[in-house]
Amino acid sequence: MKYTIGLDFGTLSVRAVLVDIACGEIVLSSVSKYKHGVMDQVLENNKQLPNDFALQDALDYIESMEEVIDSIIKKSKVDKSEIIGIGLDFTASTILPIKADGTPLSKINEFKNNPHAYVKLWKHHSAEKYAVKISELGLKLDEPWISRYGNKISSEWMLPKVFETLENAPKVFDNTDYFIEAGDFITYRLTGNLKRSSCMAGYKGIWHFKEGYPRSEYLYQLNRKLANIYTTKLSGDVCPLGETQGNLLPEIASSLKLNQIPVAIAVIDAHVAALACKAVNNGDMLMIIGI
Repeated sequence: MKYTIGLDFGTLSVRAVLVDIACGEIVLSSVSKYKHGVMDQVLENNKQLPNDFALQDALDYIESMEEVIDSIIKKSKVDKSEIIGIGLDFTASTILPIKADGTPLSKINEFKNNPHAYVKLWKHHSAEKYAVKISELGLKLDEPWISRYGNKISSEWMLPKVFETLENAPKVFDNTDYFIEAGDFITYRLTGNLKRSSCMAGYKGIWHFKEGYPRSEYLYQLNRKLANIYTTKLSGDVCPLGETQGNLLPEIASSLKLNQIPVAIAVIDAHVAALACKAVNNGDMLMIIGI
């Protein structure tokens, strides 16, 4: 028997499933709620948050992930040699600033009271005016990518949130080595390899498999410190779904009581449902309704 572990990182919790790869059957599942939930009124230190903020603590993801993996391994009694891989999805665009070693900026004492150092959840909407600026300049300069998104960029996406951080918390911006999607953050922590999911970059990060990212000349006009953002703080190989991010680091494998198994490139939570439902052909339609 061979199994894989699937991790679904939602807004309030992570669910793990143990899947029999021979038939696709879910053998066992486990759920763990994030310790701090969604912080939209105050930070954990009771610091008041501005309107339309929706933040999270990145280490909640790690702790909950460890809990659900431990639970399904213990309850299933499956030998770790039979578990051959891990894949995960994540709500998007959920982003955070990190150091090069994967440390979230919110865990550095200097920044623990700064809201912009935390995870900005997908429903963090205070970057709206920056999304408007990005969209309006894209239309003004007739940028080729703007029409792909209906001529309007969402405040939920990567670039508006990074732009917001730059203009409201420049010290956080300057001390950030990478802004990263939370799904890519988890795979980075698991493998030590920094890669960008094409699913997340292509939809939420204004990336195109032929054209790449927006031009530096356009970005410079938004703010000169954004001119090289995609080769610095948003750098990393963009990899297609189905590829391997890498294998579990030895210390991570040991703590999770697993072998150094492969970890798949992350995917957006809603998008992975299209594959699961086999809605992959021309004319297929899949509607996902949250509750």
